[in-house]
Amino acid sequence: MLSDPDHAVGTLYEVVRDADDQYASFPRRISYLIDPTGTIRRAHAVSDVAAHADDVLRDLRDLRAEAEQHPLP
Repeated sequence: MLSDPDHAVGTLYEVVRDADDQYASFPRRISYLIDPTGTIRRAHAVSDVAAHADDVLRDLRDLRAEAEQHPLP
């Protein structure tokens, strides 16, 4: 969780909605998988709350398996 009253971080992560959006005061809900170098490897917009965690965890397992096969220098 992050407090971002001036929307600086939300703007960087492209979660701030357009001013004319009826939900403009609510940022988009997105989970990011970020690798140890700070690179965003996957982004998951929350559209199905029930399946969201499973989707993110599946990609995390896939990324870990990939990292084991191709470790960073």
